[in-house]
Amino acid sequence: MNTQVPDDNANHILLVDDDKRIRDLLSRLLKENGYRVTTAANAADARRCLAGLEFDMIILDVMMPGETGLQLAAALRQDSQIPILMLTARSEAPDRIAGLEAGVDDYLSKPFEPRELMLRTAAILRRGNQQPVIAREEIHFGPFAFNAARGELKNGDAMVRLTDREKQILSI
Repeated sequence: MNTQVPDDNANHILLVDDDKRIRDLLSRLLKENGYRVTTAANAADARRCLAGLEFDMIILDVMMPGETGLQLAAALRQDSQIPILMLTARSEAPDRIAGLEAGVDDYLSKPFEPRELMLRTAAILRRGNQQPVIAREEIHFGPFAFNAARGELKNGDAMVRLTDREKQILSI
């Protein structure tokens, strides 16, 4: 059992479940397996987390008060391709089909084997990491714009002088 703090470069997972006990158990399991974890108790909490942080994957319960996991997954699919694993007590074929139709990448029924969850999580993340990264020519942050191809940083219309090292860091 790995009790180390996950690396800053570890995959970051958003865990959404209304049951605090399950959130705590899954969070501990994921952290012990090297993942960074943020938890949310419902879809509204998940949306707040997604607005402020970047995640590599979402593990999502179906049955939650208010907006369901299926509704959240379908809404996320409209403008995001973040991998989603549906983890739920609803295990019948129509439930699994509804989850897949909502756009989830995988569906695991409760109760589940922890090792199976870890294997499915790793497989989803492996597939997700194969997507090509599209480099943007110009990146904007605050009043600044950095053109990686030219190595130029502008503050509004004013050019900012950069050392070679600063250009290298901004390019990364």
